[in-house]
Amino acid sequence: MVKFSKELEAQLIPEWKDAFVNYWQLKKLVKRIKLSRIPKSPPPSATFTLLSSLADNFLRRRHRPRPISQVKKNESLEDGNSNNEDRQTELSQFFSEEDEVKIFFETLDEELEKVNEFYGSRESEFVERGDSLKEQLAILVEFKRILEDRRRKSSPSAAATFSRSSSFSPRHSNFSERSESNETSAEVSETDEAIAALERHGVTFINAAVRGKTKKGNKPKMALRVDIPATTPSRTISAVMGMLWEDLINNPKKDVSGDSISRKKIQWAEKMIRGAFVELYKGLGLLKTFSSLNMKAFVKILKKFDKVANQKSSASYLQEVKKSPFISSDKVVRLMDEVESIFTKHFANNDRKKAMKYLRPQQPKDSHMTTFFVGLFTGCFVSLFIVYATLAHLSGVFSRPNEVSYMDVVYPVFSMFALLSLHMFMYGCNLFTWKQARINYNFIFEFQSSTALKYRDAFLICTTTMTAVVGALVIHLILGLTGFSPVQVDSIPGLLLLIFVVLLICPFDIFYRPTRYYFLRVFRNIIFSPFYKVLFVDSFLADQLTSQITLLRLVESAVCYFTASFFGMRRSDLCKSGTLYWELAYLISFLPYYWRAMQCARRWFDDNDIDHLANMGKYVSAMVAAGARLTYSRQDTRLWFVMVLVTSFLATVYQLYWDFAKDWGILNPKSRNPWLRDELILKNKGIYYLSMVLNMILRVAWVETVLQLHKLHIRNVESKMLDFLLASLEVIRRGHWNFYRLENEQLHNIGKNRAVKTVPLPFRDADSDG
Repeated sequence: MVKFSKELEAQLIPEWKDAFVNYWQLKKLVKRIKLSRIPKSPPPSATFTLLSSLADNFLRRRHRPRPISQVKKNESLEDGNSNNEDRQTELSQFFSEEDEVKIFFETLDEELEKVNEFYGSRESEFVERGDSLKEQLAILVEFKRILEDRRRKSSPSAAATFSRSSSFSPRHSNFSERSESNETSAEVSETDEAIAALERHGVTFINAAVRGKTKKGNKPKMALRVDIPATTPSRTISAVMGMLWEDLINNPKKDVSGDSISRKKIQWAEKMIRGAFVELYKGLGLLKTFSSLNMKAFVKILKKFDKVANQKSSASYLQEVKKSPFISSDKVVRLMDEVESIFTKHFANNDRKKAMKYLRPQQPKDSHMTTFFVGLFTGCFVSLFIVYATLAHLSGVFSRPNEVSYMDVVYPVFSMFALLSLHMFMYGCNLFTWKQARINYNFIFEFQSSTALKYRDAFLICTTTMTAVVGALVIHLILGLTGFSPVQVDSIPGLLLLIFVVLLICPFDIFYRPTRYYFLRVFRNIIFSPFYKVLFVDSFLADQLTSQITLLRLVESAVCYFTASFFGMRRSDLCKSGTLYWELAYLISFLPYYWRAMQCARRWFDDNDIDHLANMGKYVSAMVAAGARLTYSRQDTRLWFVMVLVTSFLATVYQLYWDFAKDWGILNPKSRNPWLRDELILKNKGIYYLSMVLNMILRVAWVETVLQLHKLHIRNVESKMLDFLLASLEVIRRGHWNFYRLENEQLHNIGKNRAVKTVPLPFRDADSDG
């Protein structure tokens, strides 16, 4: 049977853990009571009476609890009757013998107040959010009715089409309702009726007192905004151009876009409101879980106390706990039912089963088959690698006459998939450690829990990929030794690369399609930075790319080789030297840092936080250092050697400081954990110090490249293997960095009690613009 402390630890909401009753502290106090029991104790009846009065005394206080020794001193004069004074004196005499009991009930009362206070604040927040969402939905319904009426007047078939539509497409703009100059008076009256309905929901209008007509007889302009976030390039450009135009005309409240109420805007407003209802329902569910777990904790700890005291003295206290707001209030349950009803009616076409798929998505169950296949493919990979190493040694493919041609074909493809698989393996380790540390990575990354990868899935992808790659290498080697033409044999790595690309973009629901498409969308957002709004997952994946520059160079080499072979071009001129080769080398070395720098610029634009500009400087310094190293590899001069040392040293110091102080949130000399931070998820502080040293060592791997030790009296094979080793160390460093990055983000969410995403609402008064 699982102990309740373990059950509570496994089920509590990580972002709200500080608001839960401190069950472990209360357990320690109960243990202290057990150890401090004295032989001379009051009679059982007296003990029961005193403990019951003690519980009543604490529960009558509605504010922060006061020490019992000060109760009599601070008692109100109006309440000071002789019976109450006698009771307080009796309690004080009892506590002189039972100090540990006094501390226990004081702590219990503090915990009850803490739980009630947190529950009340979250409940008020969700109720207010629900009221706001209902107002937003009412405005949306009125606007949809206006559109339907307008379309019905012009084209009945169009109105019918709109009423059946459920697709969404975003835009960011102000919108206004205008009519044609030849509208009839009946149409104006009908619109006035709709406008009046909107005003009842808090929508205001410019010149509302004379909103019947404007100078030309047109309907008035609405002072209402639809705030669609600028998350795509088109909306970003529109937002920037709108800001520039507003600055030019010096009238930020003017409707410069001139857009009218449109189907697209209303549909995107509907999508935003739907997402807000889903997040509200999720938050209400978490609050309900918070209530039930805390109630269970109070019941368990009071039972433990009764067992130690050999009395039923906590019954009155428990009855008062059950009357506390976090248990007695039914606002959360009623609001959940209301959200279910609203969502089913407006967003699921009265299909409750469909609505519940959004509101209560099913959690996928762990399958033992995944674990089985991970073990199976791991064994296959090890066996095939042993076979490959044996055949390669016997055939002498790495001997000097054969090594150049073989390494040109095999090394890029094999190393590319090996680095990718290593990164996936590190990600699987991250998922496992995040889960063990109760870091809510699905919430941080905004993953759908029903489709997000688990650590077993990551390991399965890793082992499957490496088994396929090593199997292809064995086939390539065997066919080469049995007399097949080099052209046919060398097409095997290219075919493997083609299969991988096809699987990545495969439209069928196989091989983790939601994850594959999510990855492609995030990668698209990175490529088109800064035009897409930057989410945490975008910046996180872009950081991974900065550690995979070697992989990107290998992709370029493999594509260049097979393209040159297909068109019959000279591979040595195109893929190893020449102007195009070096231009691509500079471009690929700069791109990941450029993308990340542009993301920082976009975040500074959105948040107006100067730290993002400082972070952008880190990536610019990395670009300069990478460019200096590439130039030094072409021009081996003392000047460029000094330039490489200076730029690489400065970039490394910059990166190390940002890793520790910003990304990991440590390096605080005033912390109660020296040079770390006040809150730590891992209990062993030595792990943090060791991780700092390890990150520092792996960060300075560029020293080997600068000194070019691998080019001194070693062959091409050893040189490439050493490059691969250094790239692998960087991938390992990034996987190690990932854990502490998300730990810091988790603590940031805990500090703000942020357990659900806040979805921006579309409709607001334009007069509220600052």
